[in-house]
Amino acid sequence: MPRRALDNPIVLLVLGLLLEQPTHPHQMLAELRRRSDAHAAAITRGTLYNTVAALTQAGWLAPLERQRSGNRPERTVYALTDAGREELVRRLDSQIRVPQREFSQFLGAVAYLGALGRGGAMEALAERGRRLRQRTAEDEQRLEEALAAGVPRMHVIEAEYALSLARAEIAWVDSVIEELQSGTLPWPTGAARELEEEGA
Repeated sequence: MPRRALDNPIVLLVLGLLLEQPTHPHQMLAELRRRSDAHAAAITRGTLYNTVAALTQAGWLAPLERQRSGNRPERTVYALTDAGREELVRRLDSQIRVPQREFSQFLGAVAYLGALGRGGAMEALAERGRRLRQRTAEDEQRLEEALAAGVPRMHVIEAEYALSLARAEIAWVDSVIEELQSGTLPWPTGAARELEEEGA
């Protein structure tokens, strides 16, 4: 089994989900997508099934039973093994203790913000700010509803973290727009300056 199959970021998600209760991959996929828009975009059926197979081969999951519902095909329910629980705890401990530099598409794009020209940069950042505010308001409402429904705060602590990051990004975007408007953010010269003048 290729080691990289066990390095996939969804390994932790699957192990964590099975810590809650045994389930089959179809239900895992539905639950992960329900919990996060990011998961919905990142996890495909094929990736999940391959990950479950790799985790089973590693001895971290074990088939528990096969279920059939109506005319649907049989589905294998998986449970976390003792080795899987130990691996989950090891990974969680390491990932919480050791900060990693995680690359995002936005970080890569913002490195070349100057190519948009001053006007284009302000427009793009303003739109990002509007979208972030809308998404953050929706996420805040979902979190409030979950807590009001009795979901323990510890079960949604990652939503609080994501909201904190989003609020910090909104504040940064707003500050850069303000600096661009006031002229306190020095603008590049040369070829990038020509692009700025074209976009002004």
